[in-house]
Amino acid sequence: MKLISYPSLCLLLILLAFTACNNGTEPGNQGYNGPTVPSARTMTYSVLTSYPHDTSFYTQGLEFYKGRLLEGTGSGSFAGSFLMEVDLKTGKALRRHTLGEEFFGEGITVVNDTVYQLTYQNRKVFSYSVSDFKKIAEFPLQHEGWGLTNNGRELIASDGSNRLYYYEPGSFRLLRTQTVTDGGAPVLNINELEFVNGFIYANQYQYPYILKIDPDAGTVVAKADMTDLWTRTRNLKPDADVLNGIAYDSSRQTFFVTGKLWPEMYEVKFSE
Repeated sequence: MKLISYPSLCLLLILLAFTACNNGTEPGNQGYNGPTVPSARTMTYSVLTSYPHDTSFYTQGLEFYKGRLLEGTGSGSFAGSFLMEVDLKTGKALRRHTLGEEFFGEGITVVNDTVYQLTYQNRKVFSYSVSDFKKIAEFPLQHEGWGLTNNGRELIASDGSNRLYYYEPGSFRLLRTQTVTDGGAPVLNINELEFVNGFIYANQYQYPYILKIDPDAGTVVAKADMTDLWTRTRNLKPDADVLNGIAYDSSRQTFFVTGKLWPEMYEVKFSE
């Protein structure tokens, strides 16, 4: 029989004690078994067709309303900031309202025949009659204006962060704010918005992604990588800018996407 020396016995006892403390059986020493935050699912898309898009339009907002395609632009193309009704087949403006030279136009949306248009750093919001683009009112804005949409009851704005701002139509009174995360991490650069069937679809500025956001949970549930369309656009027009602009046509149940100074607009269907 081989005897164990005293130093060896001490070392063995220490190792046994360490193992007992780390075998997950003692209260307070178990690994974390709580819920994990899921990452966004992949959202694929198919391109149904393409339409011409005026390459002078620095697209900031895109919206279908009662069969009319509306587009809001900024002055990034040095052509000025506009609110327009656009002919889908030709890509040309059927009518337009010009913002003053001091204003940089941003996102648009329509509620109850009233168009709302944000401005970038001017801290103002304008409202117009959708029938003739006659100005109705202007409101102060406490943050930068980026994207704008609505859920039928509230206006929803973005400011390039991971926050969404909910406003009351008619008064533009701030009702609440909401942060957006993806897999538990903040989502930056939320830009142009479109509310469809209970979800918010958002461009992520300077990225080729369209995010599908659950507004109840404030989480990105799906993400579409539009790199193929961005690459196609750059091949057609090398100086085309970023992906921006999402509109949903409920009569067709399809989305229309484009970008700043893009030569084309694409009709697409998303699936998960």
